[in-house]
Amino acid sequence: MEYFQAFVCGGVLCAIGQILIDKTKLTPARILTSYVVAGVFLSAIGLYDRIVRWGGAGATVPLLGFGHSLAKGVEKAVAEKGWLGVLTGGLSATAGGIAAAVVFGVLMAFLFHAGDKR
Repeated sequence: MEYFQAFVCGGVLCAIGQILIDKTKLTPARILTSYVVAGVFLSAIGLYDRIVRWGGAGATVPLLGFGHSLAKGVEKAVAEKGWLGVLTGGLSATAGGIAAAVVFGVLMAFLFHAGDKR
């Protein structure tokens, strides 16, 4: 049942993004940024924790989950270090994912020759 819930949760989040791409004039970059901000906002009001408990990886893997991780990292760092945690908590909590994205991006750039679309 956990797999099904993750599939449904992730699918709904992706479907909303696809609808925004198809039906609005928003650029993909603005939609992605909006998803991260929405994850932070939903975490701040306590709603995203419930979504994560139900949807599991379907809620934590998409960009909303990245925003949720940023918010949780800031919350934890502020509790431990005070207001300095506002500046350090988000990056500390998401450093592994950011580092993996950079490393795999560089690896793919070396393995495959990217060129202009024609």
